[in-house]
Amino acid sequence: MKVIICGGGIAGLALAQRLGSSGAEVTVLEKAPGPRTGGYMLDFFGPGYDAAEAMGLLPAIRECGYHVEELAYCDESGRRRAGLGYGQFARAVGGRVVSLMRPDLERVLREHLPAAVDVRFASTITEVDDRADGVTVTLDDGSALTGDLLVGGDGIHSTVRALVFGPEHRFLRHLGYHTAAFSFDDAAVHAAVDGRFCMTDTPRRAMGFYGLPGNRVAVFAVHRTDDAALPADARDALRREYASLGWIAPAALAACPPAPQVYYDQVAQTQVPVWSRGRVVLLGDAAHAVSLLAGQGASLAVAGAYVLAEELARRDSVEAALAGYERALRPLVVDRQATARRSARWFVPTNRGGLRLRRAGLALAGLPFTTRLVAGAVVGRPTDLVDRVRAGRRPVGTGRG
Repeated sequence: MKVIICGGGIAGLALAQRLGSSGAEVTVLEKAPGPRTGGYMLDFFGPGYDAAEAMGLLPAIRECGYHVEELAYCDESGRRRAGLGYGQFARAVGGRVVSLMRPDLERVLREHLPAAVDVRFASTITEVDDRADGVTVTLDDGSALTGDLLVGGDGIHSTVRALVFGPEHRFLRHLGYHTAAFSFDDAAVHAAVDGRFCMTDTPRRAMGFYGLPGNRVAVFAVHRTDDAALPADARDALRREYASLGWIAPAALAACPPAPQVYYDQVAQTQVPVWSRGRVVLLGDAAHAVSLLAGQGASLAVAGAYVLAEELARRDSVEAALAGYERALRPLVVDRQATARRSARWFVPTNRGGLRLRRAGLALAGLPFTTRLVAGAVVGRPTDLVDRVRAGRRPVGTGRG
């Protein structure tokens, strides 16, 4: 079976690893000129954690993990006002969580690709010819590839989705925020935040800081806005939007690099009525971005890749596999997207009263009897998706067209 995967991020690499290990002929097309080095810290848990364990990747992923004591909300002088210990969160997910940088997760997936997987950087799809017997893609250099299946794992601004399913505005639901991430070197700031994920306790906009190896500090920023349009100059927009923040925010803003070193985007969910059309299927954020409000995008990307690979292994036709993949995964996605929308009210409160309510909620979350409430509010309903999907697989490399 020949599979073309557009997107060399978490979703695309996880699928390439699983399909390539099972004997499929896999080509990964990535528009970036090389592996990404920028990104943000994520908590990897839930069905993706289960899938990574089933794929034999969990030990390598855990080796990349960071020890984080707590999520701490700090005022303009750096004084801790509220927080949630990571031990409490870990208990809520049964201890099955690891905090790591997004580029590190991508690196683990890339390093565990079978040698036969063909990864092509600086490659963009410009045309898709979807037929009953296969699919042909034309690349920006004029060359063409033909396969049995095209997978759009190319993120929330998916090229494959735009070419096959329609324009982006039909599928993105703006949630009222913009977000950014970058990193810089500063020994004093690193010492102030090391071991914690520190967020400013501020209305309408917030910056978060956490220490990386050496004196590197990663920065996460999010602010409320009704406008989905992105600024022409991300660094200038950040410096204007967050100029009122105190503590270590001024140092971070002064050190903010220009694009493309700074990541900047709207906070949105992807809602596509059907994830496949003919021999084309969407995966990860291209199909079902849950947004950073849910904190499970990477988990759902890996879980979705695992489910899709398993369905391709066990079904007698590609069409049946794609239907089975969506049938298994969509209920979980709907639940996680709803959880994210519910959490929006306290993620960045609109006023000081909202900050006080969040502090009170975090204080209650630290009590022993609230573990189940934390799990429900932050994680969503528990799922045994991977266990249910694991039964009855067969090799995928033995030829279905």
